[in-house]
Amino acid sequence: MPIVVITGLPASGKSTRARQLRDHFVERGRKVHLISENEAVPKALFGKNAHAGDSQKEKVVRSDLKSEASRHLNMEDLVILDAGNYIKGYRYELYCMTKASRTTQCTLFCCIPQDQAWTFNCHRTATDELPGDSETEQPADNSEVPYTRETFDALCRRYEEPQSNNRWDSPLLVTLPEDTLDMDAIYKALYETQPLPPNQSTQNPPLGATNYLFELDNIMQSIIKEILGAVKIKAFGQLRIPGSSSPVKVATSMNALQLNRLRQKFITSTCRASQTAPTPLEQVPQLFVQFINANTIGC
Repeated sequence: MPIVVITGLPASGKSTRARQLRDHFVERGRKVHLISENEAVPKALFGKNAHAGDSQKEKVVRSDLKSEASRHLNMEDLVILDAGNYIKGYRYELYCMTKASRTTQCTLFCCIPQDQAWTFNCHRTATDELPGDSETEQPADNSEVPYTRETFDALCRRYEEPQSNNRWDSPLLVTLPEDTLDMDAIYKALYETQPLPPNQSTQNPPLGATNYLFELDNIMQSIIKEILGAVKIKAFGQLRIPGSSSPVKVATSMNALQLNRLRQKFITSTCRASQTAPTPLEQVPQLFVQFINANTIGC
């Protein structure tokens, strides 16, 4: 499904925008999956500030968010990834994931002055406790837990702002706290544009039959057997091979060692040339005969 990658400083209104997007697209009849860092952190049994101050814990949560988003990607429904997404390399990973799924995405940047974000953060009053530390059940959402000043400043320093000229941040929509979201622009970016084209780095080549190499080798072994039979009875010259319109040129110097070396080279060259699809087996006799003729000139 199309994906909206929300990014911004701490307390910049990301979750508010995520809920607005969800409500709007649900009203338009779309199925929406809202994936929130505010829920992923408590689910991983991390405190909010402890998570933000530990790179290993952050990696765990980022991996969880990416995996959940990947499970829901298709061309119809909508994924909203509500998280800081402050590392441009991570946003690039999400972009590659979208390309591999052959769907669309856009980036929503919640832009805000740092001082204003800190003011919003100070309005939060929930207690930052590790899940299980309290006798009462911990909330499944930590969005009302404030960051400490130290954690807030560290996250702001590490933040890598999205740029519209980066293909992984494009199309980029910027919204300020006082703005009304341009829902039409977001809809067009997700549902009225072509999916990101996959490339070799973001897709798996189709696999041939599990016995493909075995059958390929059997065909070549049969051809070699016929050639060695002709050499044994000294039937030099042109030899017709079943499945090939071109005859093989049987030379006096041909032997099993030479022909098996050519067989190995042919297998290697065939595999390299067939990254996306294996060579059809019915074409192998013709190609192998041509390969032998081209590599035994002058013998």
